[in-house]
Formats: sequence, C-alpha cells, structure tokens
Amino acid sequence: MPIYNITHVTQYIYDAPVIDSINQIKIYPFHGGDQNVIHQDVTITSDPSIHFFLDYWGNRVGVFSITEPHTTMTIDSKIIVQTMEKPMQIMKPLSEIIRLDYSKPYIIQSNDIIDDILSMSPKNGDKRELTEWCSQYINANFEYKKGVTTIETTVDEILEKKQGVCQDFAHLLLHMLRTLGITSRYVSGYICPNRNGMRGQGATHAWVEAWLDDYGWYGIDPTNNMWVTDTHVKLAVGRNFNDCSPVKGSFKGIANQSMNVYVSVGFEDGHIIEENNDVEMHQQKVQTPIIVPKQFYMQQQQ
Repeated sequence: MPIYNITHVTQYIYDAPVIDSINQIKIYPFHGGDQNVIHQDVTITSDPSIHFFLDYWGNRVGVFSITEPHTTMTIDSKIIVQTMEKPMQIMKPLSEIIRLDYSKPYIIQSNDIIDDILSMSPKNGDKRELTEWCSQYINANFEYKKGVTTIETTVDEILEKKQGVCQDFAHLLLHMLRTLGITSRYVSGYICPNRNGMRGQGATHAWVEAWLDDYGWYGIDPTNNMWVTDTHVKLAVGRNFNDCSPVKGSFKGIANQSMNVYVSVGFEDGHIIEENNDVEMHQQKVQTPIIVPKQFYMQQQQ
C-alpha cells in the first residue's frame, strides 16, 4: 500500500491588476475504498475562505474569491495519500439519469471511422473484454506526443492526427465505449509510477472508468494500456475534461494572463518526479473594464 506525497501548484500571472477573482477548484482526491487521504493542505494567495460542496458527479469542490487587486494568484495543494489495490465493490445500482449522462457518445463527423474500428472488436458482448480491446487499439495506433493538441481538441481531430496525450486518449476511449453501449466516465488525477517510466508520470493525468455490470466502476488507462492500479490517484470524475477541470473561474480587469503549473510526486524511498509547465493563456484585450472569464485550466493532463 504505497504512500505518495504530491505537490500541485497552479499560478496565474496577470500583466495588470485584476479584482473580484472568483474560482472553483477540483483538486481534492477521492477518499475511501482504494484511496486514503492522510492529509491535504491547500494554500491560496490572500488566504481566502474556501467553501465546499459536492457536485452532481460526487466530486468535492472548493469555491473562493479574491476581491482586492492582485497580479498573481497561486493555488498550492500538498497531499499525502495512500492507495490500495482496487477492492471488490459491494454493488450499488447506477441511477438511470447518471447512466444516461455517461452513455451519450460525442457528436462527431467521423462516425464512419469509429464504426470501422469497432467492427474489429470482439463480438461476444463481454464489456470487460471490449473495454480492454478499445484501450489496446488506442495504445497501438495513436502516438503519445505532447504539444500537438489542446484542451479544445475534438475527437475528430484526434482521429485525424493520430497523436495526443492522456486527455485526448481518454476522450477517444469514452466515445468508443459509449458507441458500444458501455457506460463510462472521464477521470482526472495523478499517476505515480516511481521509476517505471510510464506516460503521464509526474503530472496531472487522465483515464477512464467503465461501468461493468458484475463489478461497478473500473478504471482503465489507455495512455499506458493498463487497468488502473495503486499507482493512480483519483481527483475528479465527469462526462469529459470540462466536468473535471482542476481550476476555473472569472475576474474583473483589463489584463492578459498566463499560467504556470508545477507537479511533483514524492515516494516513500525519497525519489521525486517533477513536471513544470509554463502555459500561455489566450490573450484578453479589452478597452474598458469588464468581467473577463478566466480560461479553463490550460495545462493539459498528460
């Protein structure tokens, strides 16, 4: 049962003072089952009060605001979490509303390509086998490559590029599974593989959970072509990335913004994996003070 020390720092930088920054954060790991959150400390610029609620998907969400003028905003999360092998679940029925929300394929132009791919899948109807086959197909036919996609990249574009990162592969797998009638959801979190050299290590990561009727939610990681193990730490779930965005919000001001993200994973043997990303946000140019929406968390999940 490994214990991980995870640091996740997000810093927004504005080229002019802004005010009334209102933000929502989904940076709180799931607690219970195969994850035990031993400790978490979140510090934010100006030390605002954080108000909590559970969203529609069951994620713990924090909301805070910074009213005074500021040119930077830093969110620093330090987590100590223990993970375990996934236990056998006591089956709870999945509500029909949730099942429908997690069962709708994306609207895409390339359905003929998806149909051609899925025509090669096993025909025995076993959902576990189909889920594994789809993950294997993505891993074998799509190149893991940073910098060729963004958080706005569509499934059509992923199919055309045949390249991407974990976020892209999770979205593609979701579409394939839902087309096959398998209820599935997007998962954001961290992967902590120590020295195994897995893709997405030392960064925010994304994978998929499929609903297996004889088991419940079971995670699969198409980026690494593996079922989820105790190397994965789960933060949030939803229909897609937008439901799991770690940080989003708005502010008032005339400012351009950029974002830096730092993630480190420390292991019990003292080894540390780090990733630091400087991310350019979309430029915001306005002539009069208005509410300027902050971009969704622009560092892709790797």
